[in-house]
Formats: sequence, structure tokens, C-alpha cells
Amino acid sequence: MKCSILLCCLLLTATTRADDAVRIEKDVSYLPAERKEKADLYLPAEDGQKHPGVVIIHGGGWTGGIKDAKREINIGTTLAAHGYVCMSIDYQLHDSKSPTPCWPQNLHDCKTAVRWLRANAERLHLDSAHIGVIGGSAGGHLASMVGITGPEAGLDPAGPYGEQSCRVNCVVDMYGPADIEHYKDISALRKTRAESPELYKQFSLLTYLDQSDPPFLILHGTADKTVDVEQSKILDAALAKHGIEHHLEIIEGAPHTFHLQPSQKDLRPLVLAFFDKHLKPAAK
Repeated sequence: MKCSILLCCLLLTATTRADDAVRIEKDVSYLPAERKEKADLYLPAEDGQKHPGVVIIHGGGWTGGIKDAKREINIGTTLAAHGYVCMSIDYQLHDSKSPTPCWPQNLHDCKTAVRWLRANAERLHLDSAHIGVIGGSAGGHLASMVGITGPEAGLDPAGPYGEQSCRVNCVVDMYGPADIEHYKDISALRKTRAESPELYKQFSLLTYLDQSDPPFLILHGTADKTVDVEQSKILDAALAKHGIEHHLEIIEGAPHTFHLQPSQKDLRPLVLAFFDKHLKPAAK
């Protein structure tokens, strides 16, 4: 019994030390000067090595959410403690008082974050050839869009950092909607599906999938009352149809908006193994 208690204490101490090693830079500018949205950086301990990067995209129905909510902090600290340069971003949200729609600027912002990481690779000790993306709910949708839309889709921003690539090596989609074309009307799009079917098609993941897309890890709970788990099952089937490497992890009893440590299951080993496989060449 005493040995078990000692072992638990040692493991807890190791985890705390790993978390303490994470360096956080708050409110970093990554968009043009006139934009108010910022990013938080979660940086691993300095060890003279280059580390892969991960962009973290918050949820909130494309209308709300913040870069430093509980889920995003959990993801950023977890990944940075295991050797990842993480960038959690705020991005353009829907504002009913603004004449400017949030789409596709929200996707442009997410892609600009990938470019910003590459442009700042030397300062961040970043391995710019290995960058992934993770997001939850609406952030899962945008993370997936970053992964599957290249220049041919016409959704890459012209700038800033236009000389840098928006490409990522892998995607973790946490309970994001996939088949927007047949999903429901989205207030952030300002029009109904009946009014603008082409807009909803442009906003749907299924429009862009092809065999060149990066690997996916999809996480979804069976008790999700915001985005039905069927959305991830549809994406799972579509990825399989196109021969895209992927894994769907369904978490029994998990609700919407869980982070990497929901009470139903510790997802950290699964997510870290996925990122290690695709972003750390030595781990392959």
C-alpha cells in the first residue's frame, strides 16, 4: 500500500514539474496591426532542440469563445510539456452588428497562424516542417478546414506572411460538425441553407476531401447534445472513402466541449501518440 502511495506521489510530482517547465507568452500579435485578436504561446522547456508546432483553435459556434478557455489551456500545457510549440488563437467571430461576415476570414486567421509559426520558427525553436492543428466544436471544423483546403480551394489568405505555407501535417478534430451542407442553418453564415446552398457547400468539410489530405484523429462523445456524434461518423466514412488515414475515437458518455482529460477517459495518451507519430519523425 505504501509503495502504491509513493508511486502516485512520484507520478504527480513528475507531472507538476512538466507543467512548470511550460513557458507561456500571452497576447502575441499574429494578425495585422488593426486586428484586435491575439494568440497565446505555450512553449516547451529550452533544450537546444527544434520542436514541432500545433495551432489550437477554440470553439464557440463561430460566434464566441476565447483562446485561453479551460480546454485550450489544458491542450496547450499538455502538448508543450511533451515538447510541442503551441499557439492558441483568437480569430474573427460573427458579429451581428458588423457588416463584415466572419467567413472566410475566420479560416484565413487560422491559416495565418500556421504561417506565423513558420515565419517565427527561429525564435521559437520550431521544426517548421512539422505542424499540426487541433480544435474543438467550431474550432474542430476550422482545424479540419485548415488541414484539407489548399490553394486550389481558393481559401488561402493573400497575406500576411504569404511567402509561408499554410499546410499542416495532421489534424485533431474534437466533436466538430462536418457535413454542414446537410447539418442545420448557421447564424454565423448570415443566410439559411435554402437561401444560399453554395455558401453551405463551401463551409462543409465533405466538399474538399481528397486522398492527399493529412491524417485525422476525431474525438466525439456519445452524450453530445450540441453536435451529434453522427457528424463525426459521417466524417469517418468520408475519410475512409477517400483513403485518408484516420481514427475515430468515440467516448461513451462524454458531453460536448470536453478537453483532453474528460472524466470518462484520459485522452492524453491517444492525442500525444497521434501527434508524435505525425510530427516527430524520430518517433515513427
